[in-house]
Amino acid sequence: MLTLPPSLRSALKSPMGTVYTDPDELLSVAETPLITVGDVVTETLLAVCTPAVAVIDDQTKRTPLDESIDRTAFSNEHSVVNDAATISPALIEALGTAIATDDSTVIVVDGEEDLATLPAIMLAPSEASVVYGQPDVGMVHVAVDSAVRDEIKGLLKRMDGDVDETLDLLENNAVSGW
Repeated sequence: MLTLPPSLRSALKSPMGTVYTDPDELLSVAETPLITVGDVVTETLLAVCTPAVAVIDDQTKRTPLDESIDRTAFSNEHSVVNDAATISPALIEALGTAIATDDSTVIVVDGEEDLATLPAIMLAPSEASVVYGQPDVGMVHVAVDSAVRDEIKGLLKRMDGDVDETLDLLENNAVSGW
């Protein structure tokens, strides 16, 4: 498991891609598979499409949602435990399995999904779109390619925990090689 050190928190505050507020505009540039991280962004996009993979935790801004997101649009549902400010092996494995299938999947996190964007980018095939919420700003679209993977790999190497084991797990669960 990797843990986010306090010194790295500020590096993750800036959007890693282009910010959108209009779902149709975002979808006009998004590629497949479309992977969403966060309850509000997932719910927003569910109004116009079903993401291939969605990662939710029934919270927004660390506050429980009044109502859970309607999950009936998804073919599969997986539950994982992932503590706040961490990336667990269970989250990586669930993401890898979900991305590799042709069926839409929602991953429900017991804990926190905020850092799920990082393994999602590492596990997704090139040209995939990972979309996550930027609180009070909009939806951030990340087009997966080798440059963004290198950036994420650099961030992961600065986290606390067994970085080599985590990178091996990511590489072994990735849809396509890095």
